[in-house]
Amino acid sequence: MQNLSVNQYLRNHIRTVPDWPAPGVQFRDITPLLQNAKVFRVLIDAFVHRYMDPAMRPDVVAGLDARGFILGAVIAYELNVGFVPIRKKGKLPFTTVEETYELEYGSATVELHTDAVQAGHRVLLIDDLIATGGTMMAGKKLLEKLGAHVMEGAAIVDLPELGGSDKLKASGLPLFTLLDFEGH
Repeated sequence: MQNLSVNQYLRNHIRTVPDWPAPGVQFRDITPLLQNAKVFRVLIDAFVHRYMDPAMRPDVVAGLDARGFILGAVIAYELNVGFVPIRKKGKLPFTTVEETYELEYGSATVELHTDAVQAGHRVLLIDDLIATGGTMMAGKKLLEKLGAHVMEGAAIVDLPELGGSDKLKASGLPLFTLLDFEGH
């Protein structure tokens, strides 16, 4: 990591897969960040150090299905706070609230257990990447339905050209991302 910023070090460990899942898409694959113990620790520490500050400390971390679970659970553990999963429809066994959002071709629904957060909880909402912002916006709405305050949305990667981060910020959600990548 000699003389590299944390952001550049992490950028060097994100793989770009051309034409996946469709022609013209430059897929930003975060799995290399997770495979190497040192890189994974640098990644997690970048988030944990931000949220250890008492002014930024959440009461709970909510992770978006599925890569948000990987990050969110470890960050929650390091911060000594609870973790709640926001799942795709039909995956949670208890009473849920749900939110449907639009995808490029169709729609999707995410769910959250009704007892996952309490009114007034400060929640950090996390995912691996922000593209169109639909999933994170749906997660924010779910948490707010239960009376929680989403203090910040966080992700490793922002794809600003897809407009998601602008849409999320316009909704009043502060965002923290480690890296921006141009293109789709």
